[in-house]
Amino acid sequence: MRIILLGPPGAGKGTQCKRIVDRLGAVHLSSGDILRGERAAGTELGKKAQSFMDSGGLVPDDLIVAMMAGAIQKAGGKYVLDGFPRTVVQAQELDKALMKAGDKIDVLLNLNIDDKIVASRMTGRRSCSVCGTVYHVENLKPKKEGLCDKDGSELVQRADDKPEVVANRLKTYHAQTAPVIDHYKKQNLVMSVDADKDIDEVTKAIFAKLDALKGA
Repeated sequence: MRIILLGPPGAGKGTQCKRIVDRLGAVHLSSGDILRGERAAGTELGKKAQSFMDSGGLVPDDLIVAMMAGAIQKAGGKYVLDGFPRTVVQAQELDKALMKAGDKIDVLLNLNIDDKIVASRMTGRRSCSVCGTVYHVENLKPKKEGLCDKDGSELVQRADDKPEVVANRLKTYHAQTAPVIDHYKKQNLVMSVDADKDIDEVTKAIFAKLDALKGA
C-alpha cells in the first residue's frame, strides 16, 4: 500500500507512520529524517537544505523531489510518505514519477489539529544531544531536569522548535502544504483523522480507515 501522511508539524506524523509501518510491513520514508541525515553527514544536499530547515522554510522542490524519488524507488511498492509531498508541484511530480512506473498513491491520510496545540507540543520538546530521545517540558519530563534518562546527556531544543520558527513553519504549512490535500481530494484519495487526541486513539482511527479502504 502506498500511503501519504500529511498534517502540520507537530501533529504526530512520525509516530503514526512508524505504527503503520510496523503493522503493514511498509517502509517509512520521512523527508525530515532523510534531510536531517543528509545534513548530519555533510552531503551536498544536506548543506543546501540546512539553511531552509533551520529557518522553518521548505526545502526547494527540485532538491526534495530528487531525494524522495530515489528513496521511493528503493522502497518498492509498499511505503508511507511522511512529510512529502509538501507542495502541489511536488505532488504533481510524484504523480508523474509513479505513473511512469505504473504505480499510484492509494490514500492520503490527513491529520487535523489546532495550531495552538501544535505550538505547545513543539516549543516544549527537548531532545537528547547524544541519542536523540525526545522529551517534553510538561507532558514527558525526564527524571532529572535537563538530562536524558538513558545516558545523562544534556537535553536541547532543536532550532526548528523555537517559538518564532514554529510560527513560521505553521504559516508555511498552511500557505504551501495544505493545498496538497486539495490536489488529492480531486482524486478522491483523502481520508481525514482528528489528531487532537491520545496517540493510541489516533492510531485506532487511522487503521479503521485503512481497513475500510482495503475492504472497499
